[in-house]
Amino acid sequence: MNLLLSLLLLVSMLLPDGYPKPRKGTFALTHARIVTVTNGVVENGTLLIKDGKIAAIGVDIPLPEDAEIIDCSGLTIYPGFIDSGTRLGLEEIGSLPETQDDDELGELTPHVRALTAINPNSVLIPVTRISGVTTVLSMPSNGLFPGTAALINLVGYTPDQMYTGFEGVLLNFPPTGRRGRFDRRSEEAIKKAAERALKQLNDVWEKAVLYARIDSAYQAQPEEGRMPEFIPPMESLIRVVRGELPLIIEVNTAQDIVKAISWVKERHIQRVIFTGVAEGWRVADKLAEAGIPCIVGPVLSLPTRAYDRYDRPYANAGLLHKAGVKIALRTMETENVRNLPFHAGFAVAYGLPPEEALRAVTINPAEIFGVDDHLGSLEVGKSATLFVVDGDPFETKTQVKHVFIDGYLIPMVSRQTRLYEEFLHRNPGLVK
Repeated sequence: MNLLLSLLLLVSMLLPDGYPKPRKGTFALTHARIVTVTNGVVENGTLLIKDGKIAAIGVDIPLPEDAEIIDCSGLTIYPGFIDSGTRLGLEEIGSLPETQDDDELGELTPHVRALTAINPNSVLIPVTRISGVTTVLSMPSNGLFPGTAALINLVGYTPDQMYTGFEGVLLNFPPTGRRGRFDRRSEEAIKKAAERALKQLNDVWEKAVLYARIDSAYQAQPEEGRMPEFIPPMESLIRVVRGELPLIIEVNTAQDIVKAISWVKERHIQRVIFTGVAEGWRVADKLAEAGIPCIVGPVLSLPTRAYDRYDRPYANAGLLHKAGVKIALRTMETENVRNLPFHAGFAVAYGLPPEEALRAVTINPAEIFGVDDHLGSLEVGKSATLFVVDGDPFETKTQVKHVFIDGYLIPMVSRQTRLYEEFLHRNPGLVK
């Protein structure tokens, strides 16, 4: 009975329930301060949106007769923020396994695509996008190769409509230390487990390389060979071997980061992204030398070692940037992806220059994911994915006034805003 009630509650949460719909059109955002990220700041300017793209940016722009004018006096326009690591769309309620679709059975599931599991009707999406976070990387979890992550925009009726053009295969690099504060294994047990995991990784990779060679030989001369047996995990990994898809490596301790750098270099893997890098600040020079872009976060977290300063997670992004590492930020959240601006704000407070924090949630992830031709900055011809605010987007007091995703004007409504309005204007006559 409890399960039935939980499912009924879930269904009621997922129903549209009369939400206003995003709408497309021609919009002129006038008298605004426009932070383009890549081409400076336009003061008292106009940004024109047409056919889902940015049609013009500047001062005294002629406006089409059918343009809907939105006066942005005293407001600032920013590119939509990108969270480079979340579970959004793959999880709904932490206490209900029926609503979680981010963890597949088995250690080797790179062929499992997050995109096919995305729930476009998640009630967590509206609260995220009205906070200015318009694009997220949704990532599977657990296992050696847990699956293939997907970058999505937070508008659309289907996963394919939300897809922005980037996918990457995930690898949880075998850790060599304790898994957490409650790991009570002996040092010998930890060492043996790490050796087994690394051997498994190496064996899988060697098989993927061999599979790619066999496939290439067959494609070159199909009449003289036999098509290799279809093995779903290998079909995904050969795309990494060939550089068609990037390998996103979750790695956190300093020792493991150094080992992962060597592992990648020895195998000549063409496209690599490190994510997590909680102790990246300890080996920032090595990461910079390797030229591997890093997705950092969550910023709002605890130090990895009991004797470290409390602010190491806050300062990590700034120290990596100072060393010359290209960084993006992630929250690794589901319901609190909306807090991405505050992760960036903490990074600023502890050493990351404000302009670099802005890049770390806009153009940097767009470039790392190879979608900077249409996302990450305000430029003519790019997707009209942006938001309008009344202050610094990293400040908690700042209010988001308007959001556009792919040219759609997003209703500033979520389950939370509706509850807020309901109880703000409750009728005392209903109280008994």
